[in-house]
Amino acid sequence: MTKRIKVFSAVFISLAFICASSAQTDKVVKEIIRLGQTDNRTMEHLDVLCNRLGGRITGSDAYDNAVKWCAGEFKKWGMEVVLDEVGTLPVGFNRGPWTGRMLSENGMILHFATPSYTAGTKGVQRGHVVMEPKTRADFERMKGVLKGAWVLITGTNNGWPIDYSKTGDSIRAAIIKENEDITAKNREITLENRKNPQGEQKPLIPLRDEPALFYKEMCEAGILGIIQSSTVPIRVLYDRKNIEKMSFDNLPSIPDIKLDEHQYRIIEQMVKERRYFQLEFDIRNHFRPGPVKYYNVLGIIKGTKYPDEYVIMGGHLDSFDVATGGVDDGSGVTPAMEAARLIMAAGGKPKRTIITALWAAEEFGLWGSKSWVAKNKDKLGRISNYFNRDGGPTVANSLTVPEAMYDDFVKVCEPLNSINPDFPFTLNKRTTPPGPRPVNAGGSDHAYFAMNGVPTLAFGTADPKGYDFNYNEIWHTERDTYNMSIPEYQKHTSVVQAVVVYNLANLDHLLSRKGLYQETEEKK
Repeated sequence: MTKRIKVFSAVFISLAFICASSAQTDKVVKEIIRLGQTDNRTMEHLDVLCNRLGGRITGSDAYDNAVKWCAGEFKKWGMEVVLDEVGTLPVGFNRGPWTGRMLSENGMILHFATPSYTAGTKGVQRGHVVMEPKTRADFERMKGVLKGAWVLITGTNNGWPIDYSKTGDSIRAAIIKENEDITAKNREITLENRKNPQGEQKPLIPLRDEPALFYKEMCEAGILGIIQSSTVPIRVLYDRKNIEKMSFDNLPSIPDIKLDEHQYRIIEQMVKERRYFQLEFDIRNHFRPGPVKYYNVLGIIKGTKYPDEYVIMGGHLDSFDVATGGVDDGSGVTPAMEAARLIMAAGGKPKRTIITALWAAEEFGLWGSKSWVAKNKDKLGRISNYFNRDGGPTVANSLTVPEAMYDDFVKVCEPLNSINPDFPFTLNKRTTPPGPRPVNAGGSDHAYFAMNGVPTLAFGTADPKGYDFNYNEIWHTERDTYNMSIPEYQKHTSVVQAVVVYNLANLDHLLSRKGLYQETEEKK
């Protein structure tokens, strides 16, 4: 009898503990939802990142300031903070204002941008405009007019600057040699055609076209800069070919201007008509002496029962600096930050550790998340899921999960449809066979996690109210600003993320990885 009583008591205590724990979770979740509806600060976070700190290219003062600010916010909310050093750059880069205008009887203000880690002007610089030389003979003929000139180069801007590295020089040298051979053959064809004017005329062989074919020679001749046509909105990236080899002894020397294609065509036609006009630019690009360290920012809510198991959410803190990174990836970073704040403000004490990860240098090649994964191999098998958000400010309204995870996610997602009837949430069971585990990194910061078998389920998103958001019109362009966000979607997403992450952290077990990838299923 005594033994039975003891067993009964133990079971009763265990059930009581479970019930109390469940009640506490429900209480926290309800408070998360209430705060998310009445005191949601997602857009305040975005305002700071975009409008006070600005475009956050890795290696810039703005990025460093963003690291400090985010770390300070996490500490203020009561979270543990880790500044995780990723690496160093040999030089850093800061972008100041840029202006340009055409000086003529029909002058105009110029719409343009320059890639990150490229040269600015030496104050206000004014000069005439020429078309770039395409053959050695053209270059020799034009040497006298290149000094003090802005040079129009061919091709359409793809975001990257002209490659002035040794590799780029070698490629251009080979094309110049090829064009010299083509020119010689064309002279022969022209002579043959002249000798036989009544016969069939052989067509001339077209020259190979390459933008800024005589880049080095034009720089030595004293050009002010190069100008290339760009589609609108203007997309500019960074000097990826040279960034890790830069020093103050080999910085880029001339501006690489990407000009609105409509204005480019006007200027090009005026040059062809040999009309007199000048262009004036003031581009304040500046470099920072290195080495410049850069960091991931990790905000940690320590687990009470399974501190060495993890649920991670985040996005990349860096952005291109021609705009302010309101969408890419302010729309990922700030809902994650607000989700963490809501959990803390609601009194959340998860069983499992929650990490809010703000990654460095995603735009440079996922350097921040790659570094963290490499340094934390021992943790990867104990991560329930990494939620990455890097796709724009549409609303999180669905999840599609493998069958082995489905019942757990039913519990996790149960409160979501009580938040806002305008944004119903759908949980789907994956019906297609699992694909292979990724072997190449790409896309965003989930990549290195997925390559190591970590679940990286991401929220499905939608635009149910018809804001006509188009990510491709903003991605890596001058339009990536605060006003491109959609506040009601962003605020709702932060609540959804907080609820899902918190509930997932409170499961009694890690999510099953059965059926996540082909190789996992085969091993089973």
